[in-house]
Amino acid sequence: MWGRWILFAALTGSALWMFAAVVLRRIGYMRLGAPAAFERHKPVRRKGIAGEVLGHRRLLNDVRSGVMHLVYFYGFIMLQFGAIDLIWKGLNGGKPLPLPYYGAFSLVQEITVAMVFLAVLYGAYRRYGEKLPRLKRGWKPSLVMWFIGSLMLTVLLSLSFERLAAGSGEAVAASFAPISEPVSQLLMLLGVQKQSPLAIAGFELFWWLHLLVLLAFLVYVPQSKHFHLLTAPVNLWFRRNEPPGRLTPLDLENEEAESFGAGKIEDFNRKQLLDLYACVECGRCTNVCPAASTGKLLSPMHLIVKLRDHLTEKGAALTSKSPWLPAGLWSGKGESGGAYVMGAVIPAWEAAAGEGEESQYRTDIGPAMAVQGAAWAKREGADPAGLELIGDVITADELWSCTTCRNCEDQCPVGNEHVDKIIDMRRYLVLMEGSMPSDGQRALQNIERQSNPWGLPRAERAAWIEECERKTGIRVDTMSERKSQGRLPEVLLWAGSMGSYDTRSRRVLFDLVRLMASAGVDFATLGQEERSSGDTARRIGNELLFQELCRDNIAALAKYGVKHIVTACPHTYNTFKNEYPDFGLTMDVKVTHHTQLLAELLSKGRLTPKFDVEERVTVHDSCYLGRYNDTYEAPRAILKAIPGLFIEEMERSGKNGMCCGAGGGLMWMEEHAGTRVNYARTAQALAVKPSVISSACPYCLTMMEDGLKSLQEGESVIARDVAELLADSVFGE
Repeated sequence: MWGRWILFAALTGSALWMFAAVVLRRIGYMRLGAPAAFERHKPVRRKGIAGEVLGHRRLLNDVRSGVMHLVYFYGFIMLQFGAIDLIWKGLNGGKPLPLPYYGAFSLVQEITVAMVFLAVLYGAYRRYGEKLPRLKRGWKPSLVMWFIGSLMLTVLLSLSFERLAAGSGEAVAASFAPISEPVSQLLMLLGVQKQSPLAIAGFELFWWLHLLVLLAFLVYVPQSKHFHLLTAPVNLWFRRNEPPGRLTPLDLENEEAESFGAGKIEDFNRKQLLDLYACVECGRCTNVCPAASTGKLLSPMHLIVKLRDHLTEKGAALTSKSPWLPAGLWSGKGESGGAYVMGAVIPAWEAAAGEGEESQYRTDIGPAMAVQGAAWAKREGADPAGLELIGDVITADELWSCTTCRNCEDQCPVGNEHVDKIIDMRRYLVLMEGSMPSDGQRALQNIERQSNPWGLPRAERAAWIEECERKTGIRVDTMSERKSQGRLPEVLLWAGSMGSYDTRSRRVLFDLVRLMASAGVDFATLGQEERSSGDTARRIGNELLFQELCRDNIAALAKYGVKHIVTACPHTYNTFKNEYPDFGLTMDVKVTHHTQLLAELLSKGRLTPKFDVEERVTVHDSCYLGRYNDTYEAPRAILKAIPGLFIEEMERSGKNGMCCGAGGGLMWMEEHAGTRVNYARTAQALAVKPSVISSACPYCLTMMEDGLKSLQEGESVIARDVAELLADSVFGE
């Protein structure tokens, strides 16, 4: 008996030491990053975290996978008590823990073991039977299934042999052993007799096997994607307590800074590096990514995985502490003899399968998954400390494919933030290397010189005011005119670059002017004093230009004591509302999107839709209005108030709506790979057979109209802003 205890203690102690060592080493790798403000969240956020961790709220977006994971999660919690009981019995001559209602406890344990084992089989079916595109296949994803399946089988066989090895009356009643009792009966048919040496040996064999598998799994967890069991709750707890997608300002006046942005893995902060070890590789992020699903190289899951692999390898090189234990078992798998590098890439769009016009606009992440999996490979002799983060680990093509829509982040069950890492790497390319696509560079130069992406004369920025008066009969005053009259308005109407210069967007702006005037809203505009909001510059990575524009705009707003801004552009809305306060815009300045204002005016009876608009409308949600600011209902409230109008939602709408492809500065850059994102999105809209595709963003409107021109003959379906539809109903046009 003492020998059993000594061997048990030696095995368990070794496993616990290796587990702790691996965890501490990875914490050491994360500490290579820049300091982060790990501030705890408000009580409201804590409740949300409980729903994420305990309720699996995001995992249940895919009900089948969510339920399967719930079985794993709560099954393992419950089975820990059974494991303790089984180990105790093996160490104490078969005596169980002195638990009340032990029979019921045994019953629950057996049922739980069976449910977890069935969940393992279902998980294998999902991965290898259904072959879900978002799930990886191979020996690594399979290993955990073998671990969990082996744990469940060794438990059941230990309990079954225990029933045969136990003396009369020592085993729990058969009614409390719905699985182990039939198995023990089967073993008896195979020749294993009760209290025979074979029965005792069988119990010993599977008891030790269970212990070894359990301890091996314990050591394996922090060395695999299953480290998320520990890191995911921590990652969710320390999730940023601020608006989603809000970018961290750069201190460009810091003379001690060696570089700006992320040019090496250590440039990310520790919270960003914690993200990497929280990733569960479920592929939900890639599954909804507009870039990955239209044949671009970017896959958000692979982006995180590659950064994690690189951090592990470079961390081991810099700290001289192996990431793998036992070292001999894992030799050659990342600690020596080379490093993982992004090799030669066959463009995903060339690897894509599918023929014919119908397949041209479908969304398919298969090519991106296949190319990423093949290109990310071990290169013998490569020094992880000498690899270039942008080039060897993450390619420029990946970074410039991101539309910053945040659908990846919205779907991630462990709270990972992908977009800020991409922007940080873009910042490094733009600010430190002056590297970006030529059309993006041209847009930034135009913004810098003329404060608009087209490079049109700055002097023409207020030309829309005269055109508006000609077409609507309404003269929109400027703030300077109002100030000279001594009657500053309640609301500043921010026209934006699209409303000021783009002919199509002007029509939306004019209808908004008519509606605001009809509702008696007292408003004016900055006119010539308005500048680009800087959203495009910031998302492309030119933080310097953004901050210059930001300061100019804040000064203009302060000059007139502006307290309420209304804009028709979600990008401007998000930038003013969530990012300008970092640079001095006072919190008492209210920022409103035009759909929010119009919905409010409708609810107060200040606007009355009275003319029927006989249209079948589908709603395209702007990412910067929806996922960035959780505003989905305002556009729909406006449409629902219009008589005669019927709304038909797309399959991907609301929180799961797909990007139009214009965010992240891509409005001004050409797509050189795969299907254009706006074509794929337009095809999704046309699938519900609408007469109108409605939007609430000038970028989205432009992208949808471009898609319609390419995907349909004639003009049977048109794209319109919700303000235009409301104006039709209010004014009878």
